[in-house]
Amino acid sequence: MPNFRAITEATESERTLQSIGETTALNDFMALIKVGIVNSNIITAFTGLWLALHFSGASFLGNLDLVFFVVAGSAFIIAGSCSFNNFYDRDIDQLMERTKKRPTVTGKIKPAGVLTISFLFIGCGLALLAAANIMTAVLGFLGVFTYIYLYTVVSKRRFVSNTIIGSLSGAVPPLIGWAAVEPHLDIMAWTLFGIMFLWQPPHFYALAMKRAEEYRAADIPMLPVVKGFKRTKNSIVMWVVFLMGVPFFLGPLGWPVVILSSVLGAGWLILGLIGFKMQDDIKWARLMFVYSLNYMTILFVAMVIATLI
Repeated sequence: MPNFRAITEATESERTLQSIGETTALNDFMALIKVGIVNSNIITAFTGLWLALHFSGASFLGNLDLVFFVVAGSAFIIAGSCSFNNFYDRDIDQLMERTKKRPTVTGKIKPAGVLTISFLFIGCGLALLAAANIMTAVLGFLGVFTYIYLYTVVSKRRFVSNTIIGSLSGAVPPLIGWAAVEPHLDIMAWTLFGIMFLWQPPHFYALAMKRAEEYRAADIPMLPVVKGFKRTKNSIVMWVVFLMGVPFFLGPLGWPVVILSSVLGAGWLILGLIGFKMQDDIKWARLMFVYSLNYMTILFVAMVIATLI
């Protein structure tokens, strides 16, 4: 007699695998560490390092050891923190279209393995940062603590201010890069921190608007879910206005950088104000999200190029 229960379970298993989609081990690993977040934060950490070398008159080629410690150390602590975030959020990630195919949800990487990867990476990263100097490691630890505990564990599921709290950790990488060269952080280092801190709320609020229904289903108190789209639009524009004032502290890099940052900020503000007249809020949120990515990339690359001219 055929085992109909076994056949049914096998069929359901095949359907599950098909819905998940075939992924390679490398794909799963990249999803686990959130490689996009790792790459973007490496850019800001490297920029902090590069500018510190420039203003201190130090040679880039003569400090390749610091470059390695900062880039590798930052990559490890960010990848480890993101892995822990995936571990902790695997119960709600299965409720969201954007995250339901993560290996922590599909079971392709077991929870114990995720924790091992997380703490191993964080430990290796902090050791590499400490090889630069203690201040660099301290900043790295503060970034990890803020993201893992204050954001992931404490605030993400409880407070509408979770995005702002998470922005603190996202603003630490340029400080890490700067401190590797000059542990005494000056106004330029804090300007980079300010840019990254103020950039993140409008960036993530736009994403939250695009994914509002998913966040609602997962019961995550993102601003668009709790306060609605109109309040979110007001907040996005407010943060962009705040951000527009910070780049003026980039004067030591030259007026071309100040002008570029002002133009980028003005463009973002204009696009934000247009949102109050657009009927399609999701389309507007998508435009704002894409613009925010270009803003950050162009500005930080421009700061590096300005030192080469």
